[in-house]
Amino acid sequence: MLNIKKQIRRLYLSTALWNLSLTGAWVAILAARGYSLVEIGFAETVFHITSLLFEIPSGILADLFGRKNMLIVSTVMKIIGNIIMILSGNLFMVCAALAFYAMSYNFSSGSGDALAYDSLKLAGRESYYEKYASNQLILYRFCGGVSTLCAGFALLIGHKTAYGADVFMCAMQIGTLIPLREVYAGKDNKKGELAAVPQAKLAAGGAYKNVIGSIGGEFVNCFSESLSFIKNKRKTIALMLANSLVGAVDILLLFFLQAKLREAGLPEWALGFALFFMEMGGVLGAKIILKCKGLRYRSVFILTALLVALGVVVEHSGVYVLMTLGGFLAACSDDALQVRTNTILQDMFPSEQRATLISIESFTFSMIMIVASPLAGIVFSHW
Repeated sequence: MLNIKKQIRRLYLSTALWNLSLTGAWVAILAARGYSLVEIGFAETVFHITSLLFEIPSGILADLFGRKNMLIVSTVMKIIGNIIMILSGNLFMVCAALAFYAMSYNFSSGSGDALAYDSLKLAGRESYYEKYASNQLILYRFCGGVSTLCAGFALLIGHKTAYGADVFMCAMQIGTLIPLREVYAGKDNKKGELAAVPQAKLAAGGAYKNVIGSIGGEFVNCFSESLSFIKNKRKTIALMLANSLVGAVDILLLFFLQAKLREAGLPEWALGFALFFMEMGGVLGAKIILKCKGLRYRSVFILTALLVALGVVVEHSGVYVLMTLGGFLAACSDDALQVRTNTILQDMFPSEQRATLISIESFTFSMIMIVASPLAGIVFSHW
């Protein structure tokens, strides 16, 4: 029997370990190493191009070979990225490291949420998912905030030691992921039953004969069924676009504030505290939205989009206190919209293509970021 409390607890712990890092303020670290905002914007573009290429395939692989397995692959990719960053001495190697970080993000983005929702579904507790999504974002923001709080320390000890510590955290995360139970809540599963792992479908027809062909066929089938679902439920793509647009502006604002706050006169020792405060905006947003169940999605989107736009405008003030408050508002708004959007989408997605469809949402976000990242680098350099 699946112990749902232990399953969810391990997923929470994995998220915490994933986001606890001495290199959370990676833009500030690169800037301190002498890279310009334009170069950093270019590196961010490489991240999102890689993410664009691997996002949907990673989701399909998670649906075929198991979400837990892909979470472990994700962590291994992150370790490789950290090692490359330790050895990096030029922009090319920095971009290579970010490419592995992108693949790491790809393999985890849909897998964790899909595993959590299907686990809750099997336990008959789907209604808990909104709180789970909120708690995950709170962990993401809080642990990310703690990581950025260490920005000054990371600059003090140097990037090699900081990224070396990240390798250790990844090893701890793998130890947390191994005990997870693989769950697949298909259409015909009765509540409370632990389904067969999805890769078992590939063995149909006789002991993994023509494995490559079987994998290819299942790969194409899973992708085509996901596209068919989106075509029949066009509301899903509208929700994905709305959430991705607001999220892209918020993330780029917080990225470049890491460098812009110092330019505005914020003391180096206070940078980590300012970044931590902004991340706490996300914690507040993830909590507030749980109290606003009666608020329509359109109203939530309009309000959050306006507040994120206000954060961008305030960044232009050049006053680091106001700039920090703007980042706080943007993070608060982004996470509020994220929780509401994720809950609606998860309720709509079929279990068989859940990780794939979550990956399509991330694919949408990456397409926006590929265009927005270099533009943001130019804008924030001359704004």
